[in-house]
Amino acid sequence: MPGLLAFCKWLEQTAVGAAIRESLWLFPAIETMHLLGMAALVGTVGVLDLRLLGWLMRRERVTELASRLLPWAWAGFALQVITGGLLFSSEAVKVYGNPAFRLKMLLIFLAGVHALVFHWIVNRDVGSWDDRAVLPVKARVSGLVSILIWVGIVAAGRFIGFV
Repeated sequence: MPGLLAFCKWLEQTAVGAAIRESLWLFPAIETMHLLGMAALVGTVGVLDLRLLGWLMRRERVTELASRLLPWAWAGFALQVITGGLLFSSEAVKVYGNPAFRLKMLLIFLAGVHALVFHWIVNRDVGSWDDRAVLPVKARVSGLVSILIWVGIVAAGRFIGFV
């Protein structure tokens, strides 16, 4: 994809990319914020997924739990996108070709598709099972798939620096 590679070259040469790459403290500070965003996002989504599996907070209504947790998940996601973009800008060409980075991006895309499927299909009739301790199979499968995707995203992200 020559267009994306050209964009990566340009991005890496911006003042922001150069500043992050050349600073002693900027990259680790941004990476720390990236990890805090990951904790907020994956932590809250993980709790919701464990509830869907029936392994945690079985007396909590799924809708009430989601309404309390999802704002934190969205805040974590926003922080991840911003800090991830900044980190990427410091070594865009190198990271663009990294198989772990590409896997992470694919898994993030799948997480988005999964979220859409959950909201359009699984969550459509949540009123009929919201307060049950043991949820329908489709809700439990959705929780398991989500956990597996997010574990993959975290692992792929961690491997970026080593592949």
